[in-house]
Amino acid sequence: MATQHQVPELSSVALAATKPIRKRQYYLLVFLFLLETLLVIHLRVLGLPFFWDEHGQFIPTALDLLRSGWWIAHSTTPNVHPPGVEAYLVLWYKLLGFSIPVTRVAMLLLAGLGLLVTFLLTLELSEGTTATPAFLAALFLLASPLFYTQSMMAELDMPAMLFTLLAVFWFLRRDYAAASVASLALVLVKETGLVVPFVLCVILLLRKDWRRAAYFLAPALAVVGWLLFVHRSTGYWLGNPGFAHYNITYALHPARIAVSFVRHVYYLFFAEFRWLGTLVLLSCFRTAFRKDGWRVVVAVAAANILLVTVLGGAELERYLLPVLPFFYIAVAVALASVRRSVRVMATVGLAVGLLVNLFWNPPYPFPYENNYAMVDFVRLQQLAAGFVERNLGNRTIATAWPYSNALKSPDYGFVEHRLKVVETNDFHVASIRALPAKSYDVLITYTRTWAPKDSVTAIPMVRRFLTRFYQFEPEISPDECSRLGLSKLTSWSRRGQEITIYAHKGVAVSSALPVL
Repeated sequence: MATQHQVPELSSVALAATKPIRKRQYYLLVFLFLLETLLVIHLRVLGLPFFWDEHGQFIPTALDLLRSGWWIAHSTTPNVHPPGVEAYLVLWYKLLGFSIPVTRVAMLLLAGLGLLVTFLLTLELSEGTTATPAFLAALFLLASPLFYTQSMMAELDMPAMLFTLLAVFWFLRRDYAAASVASLALVLVKETGLVVPFVLCVILLLRKDWRRAAYFLAPALAVVGWLLFVHRSTGYWLGNPGFAHYNITYALHPARIAVSFVRHVYYLFFAEFRWLGTLVLLSCFRTAFRKDGWRVVVAVAAANILLVTVLGGAELERYLLPVLPFFYIAVAVALASVRRSVRVMATVGLAVGLLVNLFWNPPYPFPYENNYAMVDFVRLQQLAAGFVERNLGNRTIATAWPYSNALKSPDYGFVEHRLKVVETNDFHVASIRALPAKSYDVLITYTRTWAPKDSVTAIPMVRRFLTRFYQFEPEISPDECSRLGLSKLTSWSRRGQEITIYAHKGVAVSSALPVL
């Protein structure tokens, strides 16, 4: 009889033990589905040459680490960012060799993990057990133009998104040690990620949980250690004085803070059809968000928004990437509590709106990396680089950073051989005039700022404001180039962007010009 009673007991124990295994298998399948979808939609751009800050900062730093063991950039201007992303890429390069597709796939793997954690965090914050909101949140993020571009780029904000989500997820699961480890990884990727463990530490202090609050001191110690290393290596706490001025002194002007706040709130809650999600949130704010975990999410999100509003001269939307999944999670949870007809219309409307905005450029200045404009930007620069290398390879090229970096090394995907380059900060008339005519043979200008003639920058009041607070100036025109002794050789345009090659008189190309 004893044996007969033990069999059901053992069976129930075995059944309980299989549940976590089945859950892990299910989550693995979810991850593989999301990662496969991510890879498929990026297949056409896996070999895309590096964009802007990629070849201006992060890839040179990774290659310095790979080839020389330098943790501080030597082949480009150093700054305060910790080399966590670069160290991660170096692991891939040592395993598979350095290449653009390897870089893209490595970053997409982190993005796939970010989608999975978005899924898991949605389950944690949902009132019910259904996976529908979790899939919706992940798919909204997957359709987001900013996530599409940043998920493949060797930059800091998408990895920062992953570790922010992990820290919050484990904190809500009361695994505080794991949350502190995720926070440590976060600050080793991006120093301003320190705001997340700070908020989590304060929450635990308010709960008078002193011992667990101490876990979150480790990220702060890591940042202090890194700052000391940067100062010892460069003589500056933030790597270089220009970086410190632009991201702190320049950014702290009251007018720029106000514009930054409005810009970030607009992008997070209204741009790219997210206003539909915001309406859903407002309609059921009091009923759909009863779990205590939402207080943690709101605190972390608000602290991040406040930080990127006050600091960072560029005011880039990618700084909001660690917060963006929280918005989609909230929308997905809210959709589960509205009428089915509203749920379907809002879901389809938001998804279609996000996809349309991947290719539609707004009528106001925006960073090209926000949508597919970054691909247009790179393709144009690729065309010009190929033309110059074939026909003017022995000439000295003048152009603005970071395109100057792209022409100096084959590593970045634009040229096969290093070209001679003279760098200018921008394409303002005064900047080009400041270059001695004998110092360069060819000038390449490109559309650095999205400001078409029919955009809001054409409004006189807006133009005056941008000129006063953001040093906005029109780029040099063909007529102004002509007065400097430069004649137009050729140009290419793509969806509102243009790149043009000028040359001093007497400079001849080695083959026929392309038909424009």
